[in-house]
Amino acid sequence: MTECNRPGLLFSSLGRQRIQADFSGGTLTSDAGGLLLREVDRRCGLLEALTASLSDPRDPARITHDLRTMLTQRIYGLALGYEDLNDHATLRQDPLFAVLAERHPDAAQPLASAPTLCRLENSVGRASLQRMARVLVEQFIASFDQPPQELILDFDATDDPLHGTQEGRFFHGYYDHYCFLPLYVFCGSRLLVAYLRPSNIDASLHTRPILKLLVKRLRQVWPGVRIIVRGDSGFCRWKLMRWCEQNGVFYVLGLARNKVLERLAQPFMAAAQTQFEAAQTKVRNFHEVRYAAGTWDRERRVIVKAEHLPQGPNVRFVVTNLTAPTPAEVYDGLYIPRGDMENRIKEQQLGLYADRTSCHAFLANQFRVLLSAAAYLLLDSLRRTGLAGTELEQAQVGTMRLKLFKVAARIVTSVRRVVLHLSSAYPLADLFARVLARLRTPHVLQPAPS
Repeated sequence: MTECNRPGLLFSSLGRQRIQADFSGGTLTSDAGGLLLREVDRRCGLLEALTASLSDPRDPARITHDLRTMLTQRIYGLALGYEDLNDHATLRQDPLFAVLAERHPDAAQPLASAPTLCRLENSVGRASLQRMARVLVEQFIASFDQPPQELILDFDATDDPLHGTQEGRFFHGYYDHYCFLPLYVFCGSRLLVAYLRPSNIDASLHTRPILKLLVKRLRQVWPGVRIIVRGDSGFCRWKLMRWCEQNGVFYVLGLARNKVLERLAQPFMAAAQTQFEAAQTKVRNFHEVRYAAGTWDRERRVIVKAEHLPQGPNVRFVVTNLTAPTPAEVYDGLYIPRGDMENRIKEQQLGLYADRTSCHAFLANQFRVLLSAAAYLLLDSLRRTGLAGTELEQAQVGTMRLKLFKVAARIVTSVRRVVLHLSSAYPLADLFARVLARLRTPHVLQPAPS
């Protein structure tokens, strides 16, 4: 076989010394930190569960790359910063990726090619996608050592811009471009739902059925858990609120302004303006009223934030069926923290490429969204367990990737071992070792309190 040698690279000299480079360093990887994610997966069993959720119609006698291998390539690839299938044209030769896929590094037997991975994406059916979605919920349940007393479920929709003619492509007037409108559900940093939807819908579409399924499953495991649903005004629908009231679920939802609400809040805003003019500093007061929109079945408790800033008045409304907390506690203590979910969605789209929905088929794009969600589960599990109490415990995906995963290493293999010689200049070597030791410690579930 003909071997093509790449020409050497010549850089500016260092004094009298020439600086040159080539691509003949041998068996190297720039992603040695991916092994930490492999340890996370061994603790939680995510790849095994996702593999079991998919059906493989191929002839077993003709299979070269099994489902587990291909899922590993895609999920670890996203986690390590490789967003495109084309990246796997060379990553399939990376010895580190072979180890992640539980295969012995062998240049003669590379991993799956980009076309093979593309065929996988376009072969996944609706039933398999539903089973994959259930894996996210089961992983959420398994992430608790003890039954939680309270769960706050954050619902939010976001835009996924499109630049082709994908199935389900529509123009969205609010975002002013063609897009999908995926729905996400988080509990803190934990992800439960990543559901792709076309954008010619109401932002709350399918929220109630998804909430029903979640509540049913969570109460099967934790019968006494208190569940609170949070969302912005796009999710404030009376049927959702009525279902929550009938099923012992609490809600804290944003409420869009209208003339009736502004009239009810007018005395509070007038008082805030008077206080502002007297003190010449920002004024924030909280009140509550009873209100029912024309489409609602009954009146409900509405929290009013009467705020006056140097820029002018600022009134906000939140509807809730909670009775005990004060208006300030409902707004500042419960509603405002939902904004952190925006950071989690940014991690999905900016850090893990959940918006790379460039397949023509809608189901293939849903599969890609779930692959990104799976990569997030591994990273978030590493953050909550391996990085707890360290300087990276609040790090976002990009920071974790830069500081923990992008580590150069030389790989030496033999019959009995695979040895990675990591860079001697790696600045976080001590942290890396501590995280690995923590992940290698057997995970023992704590007994539930009596």
